[in-house]
Amino acid sequence: MPTILAIESSCDETSASVCVDGRILSNHIANQLVHEKYGGVVPELASRAHMQNIVPVVDTALKTAFPELATALARLQTLDAIAFTQAPGLIGSLLVGAQFAKSLSLSLNKPLIAVHHMQAHVLANLIPEERPEFPFLCLTVSGGHTQIVLARSPLDLEVIGETIDDAAGEAFDKSAKLLGLPYPGGPLIDKYAKEGNAAAFTFAEPQVPGLDFSFSGLKTSILYFLQKQEPGFIEANLADLCASIQHTIIQILLKKLKKAVQQTGVKQVCIAGGVSANSGLRNALGETGKKQGWKTFIPAFQYCTDNAAMIAITAHYKYQVGDFVPLSVSPTARAEW
Repeated sequence: MPTILAIESSCDETSASVCVDGRILSNHIANQLVHEKYGGVVPELASRAHMQNIVPVVDTALKTAFPELATALARLQTLDAIAFTQAPGLIGSLLVGAQFAKSLSLSLNKPLIAVHHMQAHVLANLIPEERPEFPFLCLTVSGGHTQIVLARSPLDLEVIGETIDDAAGEAFDKSAKLLGLPYPGGPLIDKYAKEGNAAAFTFAEPQVPGLDFSFSGLKTSILYFLQKQEPGFIEANLADLCASIQHTIIQILLKKLKKAVQQTGVKQVCIAGGVSANSGLRNALGETGKKQGWKTFIPAFQYCTDNAAMIAITAHYKYQVGDFVPLSVSPTARAEW
């Protein structure tokens, strides 16, 4: 029954989680509000905030997991391994989590486990008791990535489709910026879309062969459409614009997912990543799954955005096969699977 402390610090959330024999006991996240006034994540500010947050976040995660233990040392001594996000992400942010994890590993003489952030998003679907059976497909959608992953086992994951330019999450946020919505704009598009007509406006959908995605052309289509409108148009049609933009992005995602199911024959289908918290996507996947005869799985909201629980569950499977790394390991901003 391995007990693992996991640390996630790839972008602007500092998170720590404790996992015992594959069961998540705690998952604490500290967000960084400092970036809102800049309209996006500022890397230098993110790494500084991680340094401020990481000790209290880890301490809270350990206290939540082991409330019966009186001291921090007693809680740390229960650990069998330390895991951290190695890649991809902002290098300054990754360094904070990696160095903290390596320090704990050295001081406690416990093995160190390096985790790929995007693989962890996929395996977040293995946290609940009701989980997909292997093989399954996972549509992983975040601010920086859009992928379709074929999971044959916890540690046998293959990217069979991905974006060739921008990610779906970026399309949401950049579209929100064009509409004059504050950062982060993706959740606001989701909010206003609930009140709008998804068929009110039509935007160009990219024609990309295979299972790959493209969203740069869609962003350009939205930009040109808005530039042609009269002053006051956005304010008068905000809900319909949000609904139409969201509908277009979701349809692009689901068309590729349908094609992936057809090509692989796999009908266990999941979503993951920050954009999987979008209510429109969650509802559309459920409806599509019923029509197509898929068995669909949607993570709880706390496991959609960046969080350490997904790092912990991935580390659990790595621990089982002895997949440890030396203290000389370094985080990297980009990393292939």
